[in-house]
Amino acid sequence: MEIDLADFKARLEELAGRASCLDKQVSDTAQTVDLDQNRLGRLSRMDAMQGQAMAVASSARLQQELQRINKALLRIDTGDFGRCLECDEFIAVARLEIDPSAERCVECAKLVEKA
Repeated sequence: MEIDLADFKARLEELAGRASCLDKQVSDTAQTVDLDQNRLGRLSRMDAMQGQAMAVASSARLQQELQRINKALLRIDTGDFGRCLECDEFIAVARLEIDPSAERCVECAKLVEKA
């Protein structure tokens, strides 16, 4: 089965747009928590701090996802899309359908995860 680069590029651009939009929304909740003792009770401050920590973690994950997507888009432009970064074999189209930003074939991904 041949890879339809235009389709994958469109999907990756759509994923990038969604991730960017979500990151902007999450960033709004990741702002520094005001610890004014008179304004908030102890539990409310703790809840706000926990919410901020979760938002920061979500933003970091979204940034990593955006980096993977942008790298995949660059691989399309350079003609390397669909090739494993480790063994240079073709990544199964079924894998790319599930995750168009996949950088490794299944076998190499398993090896990297074990390490």
